[in-house]
Amino acid sequence: MEKSDTGVVRASGTTVTTNVAPTKQRYVLVFILLITLLVAYLDRVNVSVLAADVTFLSDMGIKGQPIQMGMLMTLFLIAYGFSNVLLSPLGDILGPRKAMSLSIALWGASLFIGGFAVSFSTMLVARVILGLGEGMHWPMQSSFVKNWFPPHERGKANAVWLIGLMVGPAIAMPFFTWIIQDFGWRASFFVLVALGAIPLLLLWFYTTDFPHQHKLVNKAERDLIEEGQRAEKELEAQAANTTLWDNMKVFIFNYRFWLITIFYFCLASIFWGTMAWLPSYLKVARGFSWVAMGAWSSLPYVLGVLSVVVFGYVSDKIGRRAPLCAISMLGAAAGIYFGAHAPDNTTAAILVSLGIASIGIALPSVWTLLQQIVPGKAIGAGAGMMNGISNGGSAFAPVLIGFFISVTGSYVGGLMFLVGLGLLAAVCMLILSVQKY
Repeated sequence: MEKSDTGVVRASGTTVTTNVAPTKQRYVLVFILLITLLVAYLDRVNVSVLAADVTFLSDMGIKGQPIQMGMLMTLFLIAYGFSNVLLSPLGDILGPRKAMSLSIALWGASLFIGGFAVSFSTMLVARVILGLGEGMHWPMQSSFVKNWFPPHERGKANAVWLIGLMVGPAIAMPFFTWIIQDFGWRASFFVLVALGAIPLLLLWFYTTDFPHQHKLVNKAERDLIEEGQRAEKELEAQAANTTLWDNMKVFIFNYRFWLITIFYFCLASIFWGTMAWLPSYLKVARGFSWVAMGAWSSLPYVLGVLSVVVFGYVSDKIGRRAPLCAISMLGAAAGIYFGAHAPDNTTAAILVSLGIASIGIALPSVWTLLQQIVPGKAIGAGAGMMNGISNGGSAFAPVLIGFFISVTGSYVGGLMFLVGLGLLAAVCMLILSVQKY
């Protein structure tokens, strides 16, 4: 008896039709994307913990210099934004598998340089290289999902790998606290070089750019994916003759798009600002021990995972996104404000953690809101512009926090800057809430 993936069984010259279940290789792919993003965020968070390590700061000559400490994250984000916009087209030339593998190779080179760095300038070079690599990586995650999943499955697929954005920092904070305390700050870089080999091997040997290229994808799964994508590809074919400007002017003159972009800039600034400074704040301003600092630093991102999952479901259930986005930023502003002024250290850590975790309430909704306001033919350009402007602008949040700490002589000054951004973001979403978005 011979069985093929077409659902036909042949025995003694007789042909019988049977149903063959689709394989599940697209789920394997999205799990690999989750691992990749998780490792990427381990790489990013490393210097946040190092900013609380006296030995590292002394070796780099930046002890007591908060602006220089903020530059470690700011230069990374500038390079990240540049790469996101200008280098991501390499993915169209190389394909997402090769482009993402090249991205991880750049991560490895940057971490290797960082581990051997003996000066602050060398460390900044390492951070720029990391930003270039990771900026090219993010768009490739989306390319993989678009190629491998029909539209009705992409929401769940994106939710799976997006969880890595919160899980990575949640793991990284206590993990690097342990590594740095027991083995020194240089060891943290070399551990990351080794960890980077995991997604690189998984991507190279277990993924392909398209389902039809993968040996373990049967015809039933290919048909399921291609049939789901058929209507989308027909619409794309109809819009093939439109110019870039035709696509961009659909949203570029829409004030609602700019309200969303301002909102996302504020959200990204709070996310990156707190990621860069939270460990240092807990250890220096609040006096937590090294081990306690690592544990408390992970709490916002553990809670953030729950926020993303729960409110992704809630937003689909109620059909309104702008109110959830407004609640998210009001929660972030309130948590950070009251945490900064709390007299008790434990209360302060809990309140700030709740504030940071509130960001997760908005993450599923803001992207859905963008897709609702920007027409389908322009969604790629709109998403790219929103993400590029927001992340490029948020690059200055860590160094601005350092500036306010330096000027005021207190971490409270830097945290109040983030509170102001949270209130501005909430106002943007309240306008759209009134309009029933």
